Amino acid sequence: MRASRGAIVEIVSFGFLHAPPPAAHLVIDLRSHFRDPHVSPELRYMTADDAPVRAAVLGTPGITDLVEATARAVAAFASGPSAGTVMVADGCAGGRHRAPTFAAALADRLREDGFAVVLTHRDIGRPVVQR
Repeated sequence: MRASRGAIVEIVSFGFLHAPPPAAHLVIDLRSHFRDPHVSPELRYMTADDAPVRAAVLGTPGITDLVEATARAVAAFASGPSAGTVMVADGCAGGRHRAPTFAAALADRLREDGFAVVLTHRDIGRPVVQR
């Protein structure tokens, strides 16, 4: 699918344990279906800026399928008769591992289709949630 001319997508990754999801056309909740790197002591204090976290998240069964499905959903929104930015918010528990990794993968995928993408990681710099 190719992006409609000038289509912009804003993606925000976030942690549900810090604050409610931002307003968005699509809100993707990664908490229940995808293993949390937080449970691995060696990954807990890392973020999606670290290669081992990205590898763990992107190696999780179903993640790449969800990236593809979300890219198709974004394209459907963008092809509608109303112009405007498509907003996507994806969240995990703390916003440091799954959500920013997924958001970056989605941004890369959408750029391949010609979308202009603005990517924000709302909570990646926040302290690890102790749970």
